[in-house]
Amino acid sequence: MDRRQRVSDFTPQPPVVAVAPASGADGLPPVRLKVLHIEDNEEDAALVAIHLHRGGINADIHRIDTEVALSDALHEDWDLILSDYNLPGYSGLAALDKIRALGKLVPFILVSGEIGEDIAVQAMRNGANDYLLKSNLTRLAPAALLAIEANRIRIAKQRADLALSRSRQQLRELAQHLQTSIEQERAAIAREIHDDVGGALTAIKFDLAWIARHAPNAQIADRVQQALESVNHAHEASQRIMHNLRPAILEQGLVPALQWMTDRFGKRTGLQARFRTSQEQLELPAGVPLVAYRFAQEALTNVSKHAQATQVSVDVTQAGGVLSIEVTDNGRGLSADDLAKARSFGIRGLHERAETVGGWVDISSNPGGTTLILSVPLSGPENGFIDQLFTNLDADTPASDTDPDDPTVWG
Repeated sequence: MDRRQRVSDFTPQPPVVAVAPASGADGLPPVRLKVLHIEDNEEDAALVAIHLHRGGINADIHRIDTEVALSDALHEDWDLILSDYNLPGYSGLAALDKIRALGKLVPFILVSGEIGEDIAVQAMRNGANDYLLKSNLTRLAPAALLAIEANRIRIAKQRADLALSRSRQQLRELAQHLQTSIEQERAAIAREIHDDVGGALTAIKFDLAWIARHAPNAQIADRVQQALESVNHAHEASQRIMHNLRPAILEQGLVPALQWMTDRFGKRTGLQARFRTSQEQLELPAGVPLVAYRFAQEALTNVSKHAQATQVSVDVTQAGGVLSIEVTDNGRGLSADDLAKARSFGIRGLHERAETVGGWVDISSNPGGTTLILSVPLSGPENGFIDQLFTNLDADTPASDTDPDDPTVWG
């Protein structure tokens, strides 16, 4: 090979230009999108189509330029909406407002030759995903893909929030059903105790009294008297159990019931118990008195078991259409670990019971004591979930044979 031949081997050759199909930056096949383009200039529309193609988007573009055409086009589903700002008879912001007013969550990008910073900010506030200038459309394809992805995430979040809301509503309905079932079962058990146990104890008392009157000697009379004392103790226990199962004292009103409960709690535990109220009579929806009574009962039980307190107070107020029951003690307080216990069902039960009537529970605690507050709005669809429960039970319940002045009597 001569020198001339060797030089010719390194002579540059004309380049070969090949037109490759559009693809994304990662080399994947082009993305196919259904695009609605609100644009009155055909040349600008063609320029937008070219930039989408270069960016790896195979767009099926439908161009419109009137508000009437927009209304017709919104009956279809679109992957992306591009809009000019200056349009015949209306603007891109008006188009955006129309789209969002219809509840369409389609990604929306404002593309205009003239757009100020204030207009761009307003567009973003109104729900636009992005804004671009026609003089610089190199960012169009990435912005479109980013808007579509952000929109997909937003829709997924909305669906998750909706599912969570439905789940919470189902849990509230389940809790309400369980509370209603529990109260019905408690009332049924209390009625059985009254009819069976109470009746049997009363009969035994009559028999023992007859035996005591006819006892042949003092020794037998003493034994009969001891038996009578045991029966009286059992009868009092049955009355207490019936009251805990079904607080008949609520028929006299929430305020008398809570006052009686507080006084009884102080006598039983030896704690200094105080009851205060802003008014003697309360007009409450059906179901609320029972929830308020059970709240105070559970709160006082927690005080006696865990608080190590010497004083406790129960305050009842009604203001601004909200009933508030506040139970405060001077005990050791609740720690974060106490509230975070996996099986701490007492506090959770208070929250669940309050939600059945549309209320809520607030807890404030420190080493100097704990305050539990039940707040219940006195108007709303949640109230009244135990309607006619006691009325139906009382209709089938005989009068008690005990002291008529005892507020715990059945019936």
